[in-house]
Amino acid sequence: MVRSGLLAVLALVAAFGLSAPKAGFAAEPLRWAADASADVPYTFHDLKDQSRLTGYEYELMQELGRHMGRDLAFVQNDWDGLIPGLQRGLYAMVICGIEITPEHAEGIDFSTPYYVTSERIVVRRNGPQFSRLEDLDGHVVGTIKATQAERILAGHPKVQVRTYDEETNVFMDLVNGRTEAILIDGPIAQYYGATNPALQITGEPIGRVAYGIAFAKGQNAALREQVNTALAAMLKDGSLHTILARWNLWSPEMAQFAQDFSTPDIAPTEWQSYVAAQQGSAGWTERLRRYVGFLPLLAKGAVLTLAVSLCAMVLAVALGLSLALLRLYGAPWMASLAGLYVEIVRGTPLLIQILFIFYGLPQFGINLGPFLAGVMGLGLNYAAYEAENYRAGLQSVARGQMEAALALNMTHIQALRFVVVPQAFRLVMPVMTNDFISLLKDSSLVSVITLTELTQTYIRLSSTYFDYFGTGLMVGGAYLLLGLPFVRLARMAEKKLAQPHTRRR
Repeated sequence: MVRSGLLAVLALVAAFGLSAPKAGFAAEPLRWAADASADVPYTFHDLKDQSRLTGYEYELMQELGRHMGRDLAFVQNDWDGLIPGLQRGLYAMVICGIEITPEHAEGIDFSTPYYVTSERIVVRRNGPQFSRLEDLDGHVVGTIKATQAERILAGHPKVQVRTYDEETNVFMDLVNGRTEAILIDGPIAQYYGATNPALQITGEPIGRVAYGIAFAKGQNAALREQVNTALAAMLKDGSLHTILARWNLWSPEMAQFAQDFSTPDIAPTEWQSYVAAQQGSAGWTERLRRYVGFLPLLAKGAVLTLAVSLCAMVLAVALGLSLALLRLYGAPWMASLAGLYVEIVRGTPLLIQILFIFYGLPQFGINLGPFLAGVMGLGLNYAAYEAENYRAGLQSVARGQMEAALALNMTHIQALRFVVVPQAFRLVMPVMTNDFISLLKDSSLVSVITLTELTQTYIRLSSTYFDYFGTGLMVGGAYLLLGLPFVRLARMAEKKLAQPHTRRR
């Protein structure tokens, strides 16, 4: 399974010229990454215990570690950040249902396949029925971006293709009648389609899809060989067959690939557990219990969101005020540099800036941790907007104020510090409050550099339980609660600063 953005990220990596550090990884533990936010049945958080990771790829990696004699450490990263993080050296390998294709092989190295499957058609039980690709002509069909399924559908120009980032969105649109069918990888069709009473899988398997473990291009050849040896051993001793059977994922394509046509008596316990958890989560009592269980996760995400936002706003205010002062009162060359900074930062997307700071700067020897990179990205971006706010505030202060201060034998700096800036600060206070609320919401972008804040927590929970409404209300309420106290504090500060200018009765 491949979500959208992989090819774009690979192009971004190539453009920046990113490469992993030459130094080898520490012997213990061996770090591997996946996006466990909404990745059923690959690596995901257990529906019954959100603190526990599970999934057939997660179990595969534990077994792989035992065959290699290595301890493994899981690293969570957003899907679009998995490959850049691999190139940067944050972890040694990535396993997240990545399809082995010529396009992907241009940017990363692959292990031998660990799973082989096919594409399947999913339809509504009470809707149009399709069993072949030709039947989809003239109909609206959903799939995941940048996948083999999308490429197959591209070969049928009469099909109206709709592509999505998340699996849950694909299936929700089919249930709601926005699409008429889905073409998607077998495991996803089984766990998202076959478990939904309104949907069903139809027709024969289509094509062939092979998943591989990804490694940084041209790096870690020895480790890749060790992984291939361990995968071969897992095929031979039946441990891989056992894992896939427990998840009800041993496919005819996998049997053909492994040349293993045995039928061991292995109950699909993990599949049954997942189905039971899904069916047992429909009642309101169970939903309320689940929502209460979400509170610790939301609190943790809220703390991170608030910490990143506050630190970033402090940086934005300090740098923004400095830029405004330089543009108005600095030397001409300083004013030009400050203006150039403002225009460049305002003219480029915040997401690109965060990715560049976290994944691009290591090319120049600047390695920032995720939290610091997030603070820097948000702070440097919002500083450009704050600079323009402060410049407008400074220019709104009457010229006579500066002249009067200088007439009192104040230096230029003293006049700015004690007379002009305080008045300008009072004028821009409402705008600063609005900017902080916007920054609080834009902090969701730091999820692309491995930080799990409120929005990423929402994506994880809503995608796992197919519950966008209740979870969305909880996360929206959390953002509201985070912002309201600062709005109140800003109003108090405005009243305090306005007291000398308020008529007393």
